[in-house]
Amino acid sequence: MSAHVQVRQAGVLLHPTSLPSGRLDDDAYRLLDMLAKAGIGVWQMLPLGVPLADASPYQCASAFALNPALFPEHLGTVDIEDAAFQTWYHAQRHWVENYAIFMVLKDLHDGASWIAWPDDLRKRDVLALQAVKQQYQHQIDAHIQQQYQLYMQWQHLRHYAAELQIALFGDMPIFVAHDSADVWANPHCFLLDDAGQATLVAGVPPDYFSATGQRWGNPQYNWDYMRSSDFIWWRERLRYHFEFFDLVRIDHFRGLAASWMIPASSPTAMDGYWQNVPGDALLQCILEDMGSVPLVAEDLGVITPDVNALRLQFHLPGMSVLQFAFDSFTDNPHKPENVTCDRVYYTGTHDNDTLSGWFSSLDETEQAAVLSMLKITESSQLIDTMLHTVFASTANLAIVPMQDLLGLGSQARMNTPGTTQGNWSWKFQWQDVPTDLASNLRLSLHNTQRLK
Repeated sequence: MSAHVQVRQAGVLLHPTSLPSGRLDDDAYRLLDMLAKAGIGVWQMLPLGVPLADASPYQCASAFALNPALFPEHLGTVDIEDAAFQTWYHAQRHWVENYAIFMVLKDLHDGASWIAWPDDLRKRDVLALQAVKQQYQHQIDAHIQQQYQLYMQWQHLRHYAAELQIALFGDMPIFVAHDSADVWANPHCFLLDDAGQATLVAGVPPDYFSATGQRWGNPQYNWDYMRSSDFIWWRERLRYHFEFFDLVRIDHFRGLAASWMIPASSPTAMDGYWQNVPGDALLQCILEDMGSVPLVAEDLGVITPDVNALRLQFHLPGMSVLQFAFDSFTDNPHKPENVTCDRVYYTGTHDNDTLSGWFSSLDETEQAAVLSMLKITESSQLIDTMLHTVFASTANLAIVPMQDLLGLGSQARMNTPGTTQGNWSWKFQWQDVPTDLASNLRLSLHNTQRLK
């Protein structure tokens, strides 16, 4: 486990959009106070980027930029002569200028993908970009200054969390959206044709859950270029993430061992093929950069030996999910007896139904099997028992979604994979939080030796 997170910690999974205000304002500080009172040492959230069409934080306009909608509306002004701004600007200029120009151009073209922009802008013709800068410098500067303001807002929050001894745990999608500033500004980093379209896209092959696999559509990285450039884009991306977080989860970690390459012309994922990825060389670069690799590997699903070997080579914790534990296979890695200290153990993730909703969706036979495996007789004991099971496990870090702490049903589910409607919108209200939640949690964590 990362040096930034002490052993046997407990955490809560809650994206800022699920705060009552949906923003990192007073509600975020109130949440941190509550977590500290409960003895919880980690706050995990989803990616903080600027979401594209369906509000998913996993498809964003930039791999670096923060979403202004997550922060207080009134951020004051920026003194661009201030040394702090100048230091930040020069350190982040490699991405923030491209992001600002991208957002201005996107607005000028009514939100159209950069692929549909005039050729000179799509291809980043030097004279065309200079003309845009001259005409729209004020709007470009506004985006840059806004990103600095969001950065400073976050640093204040992070400092407060650190005072309370609460680590902030972020999330990074392995792939980036095609319609992003990153792909537009760095086409050489991706497998694109002359028109800027992806030639190969990301996804996963057919499996038990989907006969045609999943075609995500993100452009594949040009790993040959990435390696030849010493992974500079990746290193800068991770370096900026660690200015916000003590620990970062890499979503779809198996994509750093091998990636499922789907021809862009294929309507499904069925025609893809596996291609090895130099993830070991990338992680070695990060290790040399930072002296440690405070990452969590999202290794759910069908995981091959090469993925485990890569994770273990860099001593990265993986993930286990209690909801996946209830089958007849004794080697199931999600069963409490199989969870080792180098795992982050969840009752469920943002892609799972809530505990209450999940249990309600099972038939009577399945429900009886769950209760039997948990050694309880009443369904009313289910949530407390599952929380206790995760907390009592040998995993160094146990994470519970806020929805499960509140005992909520499927209406509070954060995301249903494979759907685009009704996701990412759940919020809790302070009046829904029992007054004794923090004290009860503290007692539970004390009993399982997991107090921060």
